[in-house]
Amino acid sequence: MKEKTNAIGLRTKLLFNTQLFNQNLLWTIGGEVFSDKNSYQIFQNLYKDFPIGTGSIQGTLLSNFKENRTYFNLFFDSKYELTAKTKFNFGININQTSYNLEDRFYTSNINYSGDYSFGTVLSPKFGLTKQVTNNSIIYGTISHGFSPPTLEETLLPNNLINTNIKPESGWNFEIGSRGKILKNKLFFDIALYQMNVKNLLVAKRTSNDEFIGVNAGKTQYKSIELSLGYILLKGNNLNINLSNATNYNHFKFKEFTDLENNYSGNELPGVPKFTYNSTISFELDLGIYGNLNYRYVGEIPIRDDNSIYSNKYQLVNLKLGYQTLKNKKIVFNAFVGINNLLNEKYASMLLINASSFGNNAPRYFYPGKPINYYSGINLKFTL
Repeated sequence: MKEKTNAIGLRTKLLFNTQLFNQNLLWTIGGEVFSDKNSYQIFQNLYKDFPIGTGSIQGTLLSNFKENRTYFNLFFDSKYELTAKTKFNFGININQTSYNLEDRFYTSNINYSGDYSFGTVLSPKFGLTKQVTNNSIIYGTISHGFSPPTLEETLLPNNLINTNIKPESGWNFEIGSRGKILKNKLFFDIALYQMNVKNLLVAKRTSNDEFIGVNAGKTQYKSIELSLGYILLKGNNLNINLSNATNYNHFKFKEFTDLENNYSGNELPGVPKFTYNSTISFELDLGIYGNLNYRYVGEIPIRDDNSIYSNKYQLVNLKLGYQTLKNKKIVFNAFVGINNLLNEKYASMLLINASSFGNNAPRYFYPGKPINYYSGINLKFTL
């Protein structure tokens, strides 16, 4: 296969700062238009004996297509000060997306050319922010978003336009707080959100190395995310910092039926329910620095029917280095590190809803690297 993609776009916006009822109003209006042009040809693969081993050469042209995708956005955004410590945000985006497929290699009986477009999508957002102290805020947002199919998802394996596919869209509801406390030594960021998505885009494998895009009915995402950072020590010669991040996810299919299979109520595959990440780092005035990182990932469902899960795992990584002062014209940085210090056996990549072909079992898991080492030297010159 030969493939070539070109993209071009134009974006412009105007910013305004005005007064409304004696309060500041910042607002922006703008638009953008983008076009992707994707051309690809399929050739016959001819096998031929070469002096060393067996290879292949390009044969007869079998198909020749060109697909154009064009989308247009018109957007408006505003921030209004209700009071000195309370701000209201409103915005809206209007989108129009269309596709055109040109068959440049068709017979008198078969021509796969065609056009397809989605209806106009309106995506509003509303937000409210309240400053609680000088260094902390609470906020709440309601917003709508969407994601159109990719170039590959708009086509079927037989090169016809996939007219059954729709852009995924959803509403997100979020509340949270962020700031600094304990004499600005503790940094926190907490968020709770629920996102209701319809027409979730998922890849369905139909044969070996062949996928089509399908919509997965309705999906619901619920999550709690928490980040904490703490300055353990801040001195003239030594700084020590601790950072932690964790999240608990409850993602599920609300309504999803694929042929005779009903997956409604099942957990969404490919997403761990719980993750945790912690890093302690230090920096000496002499230029020596280092960090120790711990990461935990819970089990992950890897099929829509939730019949198979990946094992939970934990990773420990270590890095040490030396760096000259950053404000010099020449900065020297040398470092060494160890990844997967505990030599954990884990799957670094998962293939969701893998299928078996021939006499081969489905391959769901791709193993992560065992304990491994690295080093490097970096030199930066500032003119």
